[in-house]
Amino acid sequence: MKGKILVTGGAGYIGSHTTVELQNAGYEVVVLDNLSNSNADVIDGIERITGIRPAFVKMDLQDKDALRNLFETHPGIRGIINFAASKAVGESVQKPLLYYRNNLVTLLNLLDLMPQYGVEALVFSSSCTVYGQPDILPVDETAPVKPALSPYGNTKQICEEIIRDTIHAGAPFQSILLRYFNPVGAHPTAEIGELPLGVPQNLLPYITQTAIGIREQLSVFGDDYDTPDGSCIRDYINVVDLAKAHVIAVDRMLEGKTKENVEMFNLGTGTGVSVLELIRTFEKATGVKVNYKIVGRREGDIAKVWANPARANNELGWVARESLEDTLASAWKWQLRLREKGIM
Repeated sequence: MKGKILVTGGAGYIGSHTTVELQNAGYEVVVLDNLSNSNADVIDGIERITGIRPAFVKMDLQDKDALRNLFETHPGIRGIINFAASKAVGESVQKPLLYYRNNLVTLLNLLDLMPQYGVEALVFSSSCTVYGQPDILPVDETAPVKPALSPYGNTKQICEEIIRDTIHAGAPFQSILLRYFNPVGAHPTAEIGELPLGVPQNLLPYITQTAIGIREQLSVFGDDYDTPDGSCIRDYINVVDLAKAHVIAVDRMLEGKTKENVEMFNLGTGTGVSVLELIRTFEKATGVKVNYKIVGRREGDIAKVWANPARANNELGWVARESLEDTLASAWKWQLRLREKGIM
């Protein structure tokens, strides 16, 4: 084994895929999750894919005493990947205190206890929302961080600043900030995928649920943006490609290959795709039509953003490899598997 890694929010969408890739790379994984937006059955899916069952601790990361107990019970954790955050832009506008409390307190608890237990590395799950509406596209890591357009985006900015300040003050660990664009798709085995509790806050699960008849109609928020077809443009990245970047980031820190104590990387494909293009590509990849309607803009949304991933490509040796059609087909395969199991 290469070492023990704590994955907070590890039963969630990106966390579960990252746990698979960590185990495939030879790490021992401890999954922490409060199951507020995930299901413990995901651990079974991880075991079916890898043949290894990660340790699972159900707890709320806002509970510092419980976190301390986890470190005592699972000694020797070398690195942490922090996914424990609420993550829906629209919901954050409606429930700002939930987002500030959950996303900030959980990080503060980790940073407080990491030095006491000899944790060497922190991968932080950040977001392209920190760039706001960039002046130049594609956006690279030199772009200025702009005033956030949502409480969710603001929590990511604040968390990045907290990590930088903590390490600048002499904290004995390193951190890599991974700024994601839009993760989509599912594991090719269809053993794990995106399974939001209740009404989906993200676009692709709403598309698949509409396509299979769970949702009556998909709402496209706005067709009057300054884009070729009027709908918002995003950079959609395959979740397995994204997960692999986290393993590379952990390796980089634990193997002493970082150039600074805090590094940041954009994780995207480098290609912008509009909401309407995504719907059409899904229909082409699956042969299934999606019932959608155009509605008004949603507060907190920016018009267009996509990545310049050159720094991650060159420094990490990481590249987004999966095609959008294959990625959307994997999401549909996952939705069909949920129907087979009688889940959705």
